[in-house]
Amino acid sequence: MQLENSSVVTIPRILISADRSSSGKTTIVSGLLAALTSKEYKVQPFKVALDYIDPSYHSEITGRRARNVDGYLMDENTILDVFTHACEVDGKADLAVIEGVRGLYEGLESKSDIGSTAQIAKILKCPVILVIDVRSITRSAAAIVNGYLSFDPEINIVGVILNNVGNKKHEQKTSEAIEYYTGLPVLGIIKRDKSIQISMRHLGLVPAIEGRRRVDDFDSRIEAIKNHVSAGVDLNKILEIANHAPELPKPKQTIFTHAKNKKEKVTIGVALDEAFNFYYHNNLELLELAGANLVFFSPLHDKSLPELDGLYIGGGYPELFAKELEANDSIRKAILEASKLGLPIYGECGGLMYLTEKLTTGVKGEGAYNMAEMPESTYKMVGALPGHTIMGLTRVVSYNNGTLDCDTVIGKKGNSFIGHEFHHSEIRDIPDDAKFAIKITRGTGIREGWDGLMVNKTLGCYAHLEAASYRDFAISFVDAAFEYRQSCGK
Repeated sequence: MQLENSSVVTIPRILISADRSSSGKTTIVSGLLAALTSKEYKVQPFKVALDYIDPSYHSEITGRRARNVDGYLMDENTILDVFTHACEVDGKADLAVIEGVRGLYEGLESKSDIGSTAQIAKILKCPVILVIDVRSITRSAAAIVNGYLSFDPEINIVGVILNNVGNKKHEQKTSEAIEYYTGLPVLGIIKRDKSIQISMRHLGLVPAIEGRRRVDDFDSRIEAIKNHVSAGVDLNKILEIANHAPELPKPKQTIFTHAKNKKEKVTIGVALDEAFNFYYHNNLELLELAGANLVFFSPLHDKSLPELDGLYIGGGYPELFAKELEANDSIRKAILEASKLGLPIYGECGGLMYLTEKLTTGVKGEGAYNMAEMPESTYKMVGALPGHTIMGLTRVVSYNNGTLDCDTVIGKKGNSFIGHEFHHSEIRDIPDDAKFAIKITRGTGIREGWDGLMVNKTLGCYAHLEAASYRDFAISFVDAAFEYRQSCGK
């Protein structure tokens, strides 16, 4: 990447999209990242929309912090800012690889591209490579590609990767049809191979941190994906395409600046293990820039809390580790005591579930579709927030919009945000006088249009926030930690 002048930047880049979900693009992107990284290219990964798990693989493979970009949450300048910052902050990237979400044109609305991969392709002026799952089709694949080409002429689709290709005849017939009818080159042929599939679960793939710690053949699986994609994809042609991506306008301003009024740092603990690992790198970096020293700990494995001025418990899969979380009663009691003493605590989705009184798994309800198998049991959780979390009764996947109804550790009354929620649980047995901090105008929340259960300085939400979008998150949480530190006479 290089600066051309004060107003534009040149960043080689490609965007990998598909005609639909479950087309194999995550596996192909993972293999592509691994192949390029093994050739010593510094590859900066991105994910369109708000998924946590795909970027965990991107980061694991490249050694760089993957970032999310979303055209509903973020304006154009923010997307450019996140993109250019990420390509520099971990050392200048040689190129960027962006993984799309769902189909290329899927987004928030039926008559606009807001929130879609296509919107990001336009903002970042990306050459787009389309992944097509061609299982059981040949000539029809050309019709699909032509449909995508003609749907929006502003999208620069430059080539196709064919996935789930059977035998040599299947490969030849499909490739010939696409190149003859569409004029686009076939840049890759990915043969069917069950051994390169990444394990699935009810919120998507198994997170990379869990795969690393619990799957015996994790490294060999990634190596197999790398080799399979390397053998099937024309890496030199993809690099050539990336290097011809046009200049981008330089962001007019950046959010990635150090707070000037903080003379000393506060210590914020971040729960990070197999149960809790859904964090946007923007959130963590902006907390640091706002004046936080982040200390990572494990509610699963550690027996005590470090000395903290604030605590952040992100999303994840506490339901799959409920027995172990219950068994670690010393850390549960430590978090409960810290909450009673007024420590600023923010729990997001999985963190919210952990902060409630108990968690029941194994319920067979409408939300149990495609869920991992879990025993029928109820487990004690922290108890800092009222309520009983039950898995399987519902399934919620949505953007959500909310407004703070009172002052909280993540912002003042009247602040509004756009976030998202993705969960298979609901919280019951909440007292009538329980305090809710967030009024939801889009989405589901916890109960009757409200989210953000709050006790003392402990706040738990189903909403997931992206700090590049909701700017007050990092500043407010660090400020709350400073206030707590001062109140303790530190």
